[in-house]
Amino acid sequence: MSTGGGSASTGETIRWLRDSEEPWTRYRTMVDLLGMPEEASDVRAARVEMLDHPKLREILAQFARWGELPLKRHNDAGHPLTTLSVLADFGVKLGDSCVDKWMGKVLAHQSEEGSFQTLLNIPRAFGGSGEDRWTWISCDAPTLLYVLLSMGLGGDSRVQKALSSLVDGGGENGWGCKASFDLGKFKGPGKRSDPCPIANVLALKALSVVPSMLGSEAARRGTEMLLGHWALRGEKKFFLFGIGTDFSKIKYPFVWYDILHVMDVLSRFPWVHEDPRFQEMLTVLTGQSSASNRYTAASMYRAWKTWSFADKKLPSPWLTFLVLRIKKRVGVLGEDFSW
Repeated sequence: MSTGGGSASTGETIRWLRDSEEPWTRYRTMVDLLGMPEEASDVRAARVEMLDHPKLREILAQFARWGELPLKRHNDAGHPLTTLSVLADFGVKLGDSCVDKWMGKVLAHQSEEGSFQTLLNIPRAFGGSGEDRWTWISCDAPTLLYVLLSMGLGGDSRVQKALSSLVDGGGENGWGCKASFDLGKFKGPGKRSDPCPIANVLALKALSVVPSMLGSEAARRGTEMLLGHWALRGEKKFFLFGIGTDFSKIKYPFVWYDILHVMDVLSRFPWVHEDPRFQEMLTVLTGQSSASNRYTAASMYRAWKTWSFADKKLPSPWLTFLVLRIKKRVGVLGEDFSW
């Protein structure tokens, strides 16, 4: 297996992450890369600092506006839906007062089918009404489910209903562009029989949080859809999603269809690790490291321009952590770091 470029040792890179000024990076590095328990004093200290950090308070203020701002395009990185997914990625959970008082807003809107809803405004030009309405499409509902599961609400009957709805919504070729019954015949710009790449990424991410779903048939069909699309790169687009130069640029937050997002999700499913198509993607991703074995954003979302992972000039601790976590899942991190 390829371990990517870079001349600095993995140990040096992990020490850089542990010394980072970003408490979310230190926290997740200790838990996900070093395997330290949540109860460890250093882990607890990093988590406390993270929850009280000015930048986290900044995005929590965005989350507090859930339900006030309609989502008009699904790659809007500045929408509270993205804020929610970032909080889940960092490890904010049920029991953290900073989110507990707001989670009721998310749980309050659930469709009859079971999917959690977002305040959407679909322009008439794209088949919508042009009006704000609580509803769901397959490129937003799975993100809400991922957030709720990640934050510890998997035992809630409403979340279980949403999970069942997501699994039942998949097909032989993964998840297509599906929408709430109340949107009628609405779908994205593609063949109704085609799978939707971003819907598969988001659905798989939600399933990956549930251990019993990791080996499910739905998960296997979804991963095969993504791997198959990689094999057809440059040839095939589904719902306008292609795999070209922009796809291979390292970018965060996980909003849309790009290599870091896809690899973060695929790496959660052990059976894909030896697949040649996955290995090709891993080589493309890890080949973007610097000589110091660190990773820098190749593209960015302007809504997050003040964060290190949006800096296209300097290596980002968070991006570096994300790539190293993929390598650890795959078993190519290179050394044993159990301190």
